Amino acid sequence: MRIAIVTDAWSPQVNGVVRTLQAVSGELGRQGHEVFIVSPDLFHSIPCPTYPEIRLAFARTGAVARLLEDFAPHAIHLATEGPVCIAARRWCLARALPFTTAYHTQFPEYVAARTGLNPEWIWRYIRWFHAPAQAILASTASIAATLTAHGLPHVRNWGRGVDLTLFHASVAPDPAIRALPGPVQLYVGRIAVEKNIEAFLNGAHPGSKVVVGDGPARAALEAKYPHAQFLGPRYGADLAAAYAAADVFVFPSRTDTFGLVMIEALACGTPVAAYPVTGPVDVLTEATGAMHDDLDTAIARALTLDRTACARYGSGFTWEASARQFLAALVPAFERETLAA
Repeated sequence: MRIAIVTDAWSPQVNGVVRTLQAVSGELGRQGHEVFIVSPDLFHSIPCPTYPEIRLAFARTGAVARLLEDFAPHAIHLATEGPVCIAARRWCLARALPFTTAYHTQFPEYVAARTGLNPEWIWRYIRWFHAPAQAILASTASIAATLTAHGLPHVRNWGRGVDLTLFHASVAPDPAIRALPGPVQLYVGRIAVEKNIEAFLNGAHPGSKVVVGDGPARAALEAKYPHAQFLGPRYGADLAAAYAAADVFVFPSRTDTFGLVMIEALACGTPVAAYPVTGPVDVLTEATGAMHDDLDTAIARALTLDRTACARYGSGFTWEASARQFLAALVPAFERETLAA
C-alpha cells in the first residue's frame, strides 16, 4: 500500500509526534508498504512565535497537491493541525477524498499554558480541522473521551511503542548519573512551560534531580534551580543509559496525550511517578507507576516498585503493534487511475 503521511512536525524537531511518525513509518516500510512523508522541510518556513524550534511552513495547496498527485497514495493521513496539513486537508475536501487525522497534542491546553487564552477558543479550531476526517487516531482512552466530549466521536485507537533494541532491562546505567546522591529522580523531554517541569524541580523529596532534554525554558530553569543537573538532550544508547541510571522517572506534565518517555523508562526497569491525569492514568499500572496529586508522594511510592515488573510491562509496547493499529485505521483514498480521469 502507498501511504501518504502529511505532517507539520518533522526532524530536526525531537518530540513525541516526530518520534512516533518516524518509528511507525519505518515499521510500515519493513512490512512492505511505501510511505511518503510530506513535511515542513519541503517548503519555505519561519520560526513559530514563542517557540522557534518549531517552524511554520508556507505550504500552498497547489504545491502539496502536486506532491500527493505524483505519489498517488492509496491512503492519506494528516498528522497535525498546522499549515502543511491544512493545505492537504483543503485539497482532499475539494476532491472528495477521504483522509484520517491524529490528535497527538493537547493543543488547546498547550496554547492556554503559553498564552493564557481560553482553551475553548482553540477547541473550535480543533473541531473544524478534525470533523471531516473519516477517523481521528488517538493514543489513549482518555484522549478518545476528551475528543468525544468536544463533539468529535469518530475516534480510533492508535497506541505507541518502544524501540526494544535500545530500551530494555539489560542496559548499563550511566555511571555519572548513577554516582549522584540517591535516589536519582529523572525527567526526560522538552523543557517548556507546558511540561510543568517546575513542579518536579520544586519538589522536596531528597536525592538528586536530573533533567535530560532541551527547549525554550532551559536557560531560565537552569538559572533558577542550580541544584538540579541539566544534561542537555540525549539520544539512543545514551538516553537508555540515563533511564537505567535513575531510581525513578518523574513525569510532571498535565497536558500530554500519552508520554513516550514513560514507556521507554519502564522498558529500562525504571518506575514512574506522575500526576493522575491523561497519559499516566492510561499507561501506568499499580505495579509500574505511582500517581498522586502531590508529586513528592508519587515519587516516594514509585521508589518502592519492582524494577523487573516495570521492565516486563514496558517491553509490551511495540512499534510493530502500533503500526498495525495505524494501518487498520486508514481509509482507502484513490488509485492512480482516479487521478488520471
